[in-house]
Amino acid sequence: MSGPPRLFCFHHAGAGTSSFARWQRVFGERREVVPVLLPGRDARAAEPRITDPGRLTAELLDTLGPLLDRPYALYGHSLGAFVAHALARAVAGHGLREPDRVVLGAALPPHLPSPLLPAAFPPDHELLRRLVAQGQLPRAALEEGEDGVWHRRALPVIRDDLKLAAALRAAGGGPLHVPVLAVAGREDTVAPAHQVRQWRTCTTAGFALRTVAGGHFFVRDGRLPVLLGEELDAWPHTSPAAVRPQSSSV
Repeated sequence: MSGPPRLFCFHHAGAGTSSFARWQRVFGERREVVPVLLPGRDARAAEPRITDPGRLTAELLDTLGPLLDRPYALYGHSLGAFVAHALARAVAGHGLREPDRVVLGAALPPHLPSPLLPAAFPPDHELLRRLVAQGQLPRAALEEGEDGVWHRRALPVIRDDLKLAAALRAAGGGPLHVPVLAVAGREDTVAPAHQVRQWRTCTTAGFALRTVAGGHFFVRDGRLPVLLGEELDAWPHTSPAAVRPQSSSV
């Protein structure tokens, strides 16, 4: 099937696809942006959320499989990085077209502990405090009661998404055999660049690190799609053997 290469985008915990709403304008006709909405939120709010890696990959292969008919790349942010990583491994195992490049943003590789994921998930009030302290929820969430919107709507989604992230990290798996680009926010204390760089051990096909201004949620800023456009536009002219561990700031 003819058409531009696709870029599948996977959101962070507790989110939907709004972070990617303006990306198509940036890429124009060069690449088709495909934001992927996990069940249990926004237009899929009536569907049960997924916390099991096997069920997740089955869902993604079923819904996205027909769209892998042309060259594509994956971008995942925080939780979405592990979703993208799992999908890249799953398509290889099912003999489907593999991505040209996997881009992992604001996430630590599975072999490093993540400050976002507690050893045991605490009660709602404690989890809420942790999320506010980490900047995932506004401070106003601490001021509302248990019947407030953050408790009733946001917290259950984030809790299940964090469980999914923990399960995906635990599932691990062997290295990818496609090139990986990792992106870190220069002010991100949750996934700092020197640790994000460790994704280089998770691929056999070349690795690069880029840094952008911003904290853990730099996906909401306008610079990231510009960076990805530059990287992905240049990629067809770069051989995998030429991509070695490196870093740069934008």
